[in-house]
Amino acid sequence: MYNTIVIGAGQAGLSIGYYLKQNSDKFIILDKGQEVGDSWRNRYDSLVLFTPRMYNSLPGLVFEGETHGFPSKFEVVNYLKRYTTTFNLPINLETEVVKVSKIKNVFYVKTNQGVFKSKNLIIATGAFQYPKMPLFSRDLSKEIYQVHSSQYKNPSQLKDGNVLIVGGGNSGAQIAVELSKERETYLAINKKISYLPLSIQNKSIFWWFDKLGILKANTDSFLGKRIQKRGDPIFGYELKDAIKRKEVTIKSKVIAGKDNQITFGDLSTLNVNNIIWATGFESKYPWLEIEEVFNEKGQIIHSRGVSNIKGLYFIGLPWQYRRGSALMQGVGFDAEFIVQHLKHFSE
Repeated sequence: MYNTIVIGAGQAGLSIGYYLKQNSDKFIILDKGQEVGDSWRNRYDSLVLFTPRMYNSLPGLVFEGETHGFPSKFEVVNYLKRYTTTFNLPINLETEVVKVSKIKNVFYVKTNQGVFKSKNLIIATGAFQYPKMPLFSRDLSKEIYQVHSSQYKNPSQLKDGNVLIVGGGNSGAQIAVELSKERETYLAINKKISYLPLSIQNKSIFWWFDKLGILKANTDSFLGKRIQKRGDPIFGYELKDAIKRKEVTIKSKVIAGKDNQITFGDLSTLNVNNIIWATGFESKYPWLEIEEVFNEKGQIIHSRGVSNIKGLYFIGLPWQYRRGSALMQGVGFDAEFIVQHLKHFSE
């Protein structure tokens, strides 16, 4: 039996592994992927992070390259693999969790590779597990090529004709700019887009955020609540410029769709050939058979990742404690807190 099992070998699980290793914990990390970094490898080819390399280092290992520059997804994959080998983290790949239960003081993790047992369990599956798409997407014509942004790779996937990207986050913005270079492109958003520069005076805007204390604002602080309420801006002006050049046409919120036609909030309509749903993700744990950890809305009950169930922890949730909790930029901070809590209450 292990002292600790970690589910998920993304940046959250690896950060936890680093601190567990420092504490000489008998642990194992389980992941359903074939390789470390699969979740990044499988995202769209042109993906570039809007956080600079200097804010993408996990605990104990610097992210190599120009510090104020922005890494590609391939750099992230290579970094995570290097992180795993540098600290010799014990990872079981191709191990998919199908059921988690707790009997007395022991967690039972049933997988396609057998059952693992532990005293503590840390769920590090992250915030980007289950793509969200509106129900009416099923009513649209089979002639429309539909894909969630998490399955989009590059323009060659799409069929001929126009494309509608639904969702005004940074992924939707990057994809819209890429596609606008070769086809008629529409971007549907549900609120006015706000933009921030990627850098100011040759320094990343996140360097300025750091100096102003914005990166340290926690979920309960006045500043943290303001940031959460406003939501993320679009970092960089590529989309803004594409809209000015009329390469990307902005549409209001998508409210319905049938056959080949999409209806927007202003009641205008558009016949579409391709749709990319950049509509985000939702966290689900169908395999977690510990009902007490969920509230009446199905949300995890926790404080800074410490659940209401002894020995059960979560990491990588959006705004788990800070804005960067679901990102490489901030997950190490949460990992250290959780492992210290685990160590203290296990003694």
